Amino acid sequence: MKVRATVICEQDRHILLVRKLRGRWTLPGGKIEPGETIAGAATRELYEETALVVDGLLYLMELNTISTRHHVYEASVVNLAEARPQNEIIECIWHPLDAVQNLNTSDATLRIVKAFQRRL
Repeated sequence: MKVRATVICEQDRHILLVRKLRGRWTLPGGKIEPGETIAGAATRELYEETALVVDGLLYLMELNTISTRHHVYEASVVNLAEARPQNEIIECIWHPLDAVQNLNTSDATLRIVKAFQRRL
């Protein structure tokens, strides 16, 4: 089973989503490197994909799918207005939380976003 650090950035009831070339919209995040903490991977992946610098992380939940264990963090960042796609990410958007189901996303992304909405 893959283990993934997944990051939620929320601003004014909008959530940051990223997309790779020919991919679906997802929450920023990725695999944990050897010797790296899950929180460290969340911080690194968010920066690598969006150029956002983490100011603080809050662990929210673990979500298991058939092939992946997502460790989900909410991030507060110092430079929200500077989100831009980097590396393999071709696009990043601030999308309304209550309309994520209208995008081409994975079931895991939808489940994580719905769980996050319930805590707001």
